[in-house]
Amino acid sequence: MAQMRVRDAAVLLGVSEDTVRRWIERGDLPATTDASGRKVLEGIDVARLAQDHAVTPGLDGPTRSSARNRFVGLVTRVLSDTVMSQVELQCGPFRVVSLMSTEAVQDLGLEPGSIASAVVKATHVVVEAEEGPAR
Repeated sequence: MAQMRVRDAAVLLGVSEDTVRRWIERGDLPATTDASGRKVLEGIDVARLAQDHAVTPGLDGPTRSSARNRFVGLVTRVLSDTVMSQVELQCGPFRVVSLMSTEAVQDLGLEPGSIASAVVKATHVVVEAEEGPAR
């Protein structure tokens, strides 16, 4: 199984190292000690905790969709010409960029500081992992 250090788990969970240590002390996140005496966490345990603590803020009003990849965030930049626009959102630690018509930007009232959802539905998604020994 994949193991990680407290620091790496904190970055992936978007919290401080102290928060991860508190979760370990409370028993919310199991940890062991590696050969160097450092606390290590199993990747599967960190993944479960991430799912348990996931918050999916919604937009006002009802929304129904078959798309499952929804990133709610803050619009940070809008670059428009007469036909097309580039809209950037900061969704937690992730930057999401969308190209759309300028008419759609105006209809949605998108401007820096507004809240919006980036909804992704794709049949082709590339998943990458760091190089290392096969497990």
